[in-house]
Amino acid sequence: MKKWELKEAVEWPIKHKEAFDYADVETPKGILLHGPPGTGKTLIAKALAKMTESNFISIKGPELLSKWVGESEKGVREIFRKARQAAPCIIFLDEVDALVPRRGTGSSDSHVTESVVSQILTEIDGLEELHNVLIIGATNRLDIVDEALLRPGRFDRVIEVPNPDQKGRRHILEIHTKKKPLSSDVRIDRIADLTSGFNGAEIGAVANRAAVSALKRYVSGKSQNINDIKITQQDLIDAVDKVKPRQKEIPLLNS
Repeated sequence: MKKWELKEAVEWPIKHKEAFDYADVETPKGILLHGPPGTGKTLIAKALAKMTESNFISIKGPELLSKWVGESEKGVREIFRKARQAAPCIIFLDEVDALVPRRGTGSSDSHVTESVVSQILTEIDGLEELHNVLIIGATNRLDIVDEALLRPGRFDRVIEVPNPDQKGRRHILEIHTKKKPLSSDVRIDRIADLTSGFNGAEIGAVANRAAVSALKRYVSGKSQNINDIKITQQDLIDAVDKVKPRQKEIPLLNS
């Protein structure tokens, strides 16, 4: 993921509004984050809201779908109405592939999802402009998101959020072990190397399992002093072996 893409799309239009107006540059209406589960797409959206001091409306795609005629469309209209009133605001649509799948797939719920897609397009392209309202979508399945949403003027930026690299894994490990009692033999760089292919959530699980191993020694009576609870390098290595990364390939659009 390129950080400058997010800065350009979210931070710049707010911090340099006069320059954007002077250059007559249209600010993005939407950003679509895609990548494997557990890579932090939701955290990125929340961080962007905090960074830009925007209100944050979070909706999981399936929550809007209703079997009752017109209810799903009504829900979409209500979300955008609230966002306009709360501007500056970020609308975060998680699992957007469930909300706006490709139309014409022939599924039993196709009439509902097609209506929802049409309603979202109406809200984005409608006469009532989205002043200071940004839509951020997140999906694990970019290949099944309706192509109409990916057109410029809608989701203007499509940004991949991959699994973290070695530097990113180290940073995540440091965050998850910051308050944990680590033994002097712990080498975070080594654990970062061993967790190649892990996503952020799985790295967090490694740190937690290692802490549980240290607790087991205390609970079993091997130590009487709570200050003796220490997470060792071996605890972390054993935890890596127990937490298996998801290695499913996510098919990409036009791949």
